[in-house]
Parts: sequence; C-alpha cells; structure tokens
Amino acid sequence: MVMDFAAATPFFAAGATSEEELARRESLAVADGLKRREAGLLDGLIVRYQHRLMRYLLYLTGNREMAEDLFQEVWMRVLVRGGQFNGRARFETWLFTIARNLVIDQRRKRTPCSLDELVEGGSEDDRPMSFEIADREPTPFDRVANLQDRERIAAALLTLDTMHREVLVLRFHEELSLEEIAKVTRAPLSTVKSRLYRGIAMLKPRLEGARPEAMSPLLEAV
Repeated sequence: MVMDFAAATPFFAAGATSEEELARRESLAVADGLKRREAGLLDGLIVRYQHRLMRYLLYLTGNREMAEDLFQEVWMRVLVRGGQFNGRARFETWLFTIARNLVIDQRRKRTPCSLDELVEGGSEDDRPMSFEIADREPTPFDRVANLQDRERIAAALLTLDTMHREVLVLRFHEELSLEEIAKVTRAPLSTVKSRLYRGIAMLKPRLEGARPEAMSPLLEAV
C-alpha cells in the first residue's frame, strides 16, 4: 500500500498559511507517522523521494553500483531509525544527511583516510559517468534545459571534486536552502556559500556552448 500524503494529512488541502507552514506541518506529520510505524508511510516516502535520493547518491559517489547499494541501505536506516526524525527540519534534509553519512562510512571502509579527505578530496569514484534519472516532477532546470544541456551539465558536475559537486547538486538540483545544505554537510553557512561560489566558478568554463536559459537556474541558485 502506498500512502497518499494529501489524504493522510487533511491540513495539506487547506489551512496552511504559507509554503513554510505547509512544509513544517508536513515534516511533523511524517515524524509522527515514522514514530508510530504508520502503515504505508515508508512506501509513500520511497515513491516521493526515490529519484532525488538516487540522483544525489550518483552524483556523490560517481558509481552506479555503489549508489544502488547505498540507496537500499538509506531506506533501511529510515525504517529502523525513523523515530529519531523530529520533524524540525524537512524530511529530505534528514534523508540526504543519512545518505551522506553512509557514503562517508562506505569510503572509509575502502580507503583508510581522514574524514576531511573523504569529503573534500577526490577519489577513484570522482570520474565522469553517464546516467539519467527520470523524475515525475522536473526541476526548474529540467523545464528550461534540453537533453543535451542536461547531459553536458551532469558531465561537468562529475568533473568537480566531491566537496564542490555536492553543494551544487543540493542547491541546483534538490533546491535545498543554504541553511539546509549546512545541516546536511555539517559545515558552517559561510563555508557552504564559499563552496557554492567556487563550484559555480569552476563549472562555468566547462559549460561553454550551453544555452543561456539552461544556465540561468544555476546562477540563480546562489
């Protein structure tokens, strides 16, 4: 059974005074449902976030097989540790934090290096690869970029080091706020801003020839 969020939480239909209030109530509803092991909730969350989670893992690892394995493990963590989600942040912020921690744990097992090196340095997985994640709800970038532009930007992102790539993906593709990115990455807000600006600066020369309208969401992400 797949949970219908709108049907399960009547206040979504009306009564929310703003997008922020709607998001806050939704997060609290998800937190409450996870604590009570509400039937169908996990299925609904997987359906809703599967494309975004897989895209994030692919960009973060650069390795499809690893991303697919971690994808399964992330949802197992959500099932087992769902009671730890308190609803104060958006669910996707918590979800991406779990995914990021698992990526770091996985790399630590394979390579005996420090946490800073895992997060900030390159690795054998930081190499260009081709992938396409179909999503039912296109991002603003998807709506203005053609397939060629999307492939070019995806390839360019994968040439960046993990540290800058991650911030760009969270802001540019997943549309997290800078504050939310700081929570996911456990970095100061000033560091997140610095990585975002520097990442865009490194990306621009790699995107010569891309249409201006395809680049505009990236520039607006700052």
